[in-house]
Amino acid sequence: MTPSLTQCLQKMDRDLEELLGQLSAFDNDVLNRRPADGGWSVMQVMHHLMLAEEGSLRYVKKKLSFDPKLQDAGMQSWVRQFLLRFYLGLPLKFKAPKGVGDDVLPERSDFREAAQRWKASRKDMQDYLAGLPEGLYSKSVYRHPFAGRMSLEGMARFFDGHFERHRKQIERVVAEVSA
Repeated sequence: MTPSLTQCLQKMDRDLEELLGQLSAFDNDVLNRRPADGGWSVMQVMHHLMLAEEGSLRYVKKKLSFDPKLQDAGMQSWVRQFLLRFYLGLPLKFKAPKGVGDDVLPERSDFREAAQRWKASRKDMQDYLAGLPEGLYSKSVYRHPFAGRMSLEGMARFFDGHFERHRKQIERVVAEVSA
């Protein structure tokens, strides 16, 4: 695995552990309570993030299972990654793609079970990525639903930016529903 991808995955794990540590102070009733504006509860945001990561990894595994012809992740991939990070930083609300939004988010779930699932899926992702041949890290393997094809590092950087965007949402919801 490339050093920059390793660093990105390590940062993602530190950020996840920090968030889960903060949220462990709250009970399931608080974490499952929706804000007054009808938005997602903390648990629904957690599930959204998990589903996005798990679905992306499933896509990559399936894509690589049939030895596809892959293009190099050049300047276009970098531009897509940059624009996606910019997009995630905007204070605008966007509709989640099918499969990671309202259509699949549970109304209620258990924090400890969700935290264990998320940590397990992160470990699965790291183990899988670490086992890939070196030549794949420079290829456009991942396809984001809006931004298009990018490298595996681009995928990890998307996860990181996506997490940061929704961490702010989680902080706002916790402040509102625990007051």
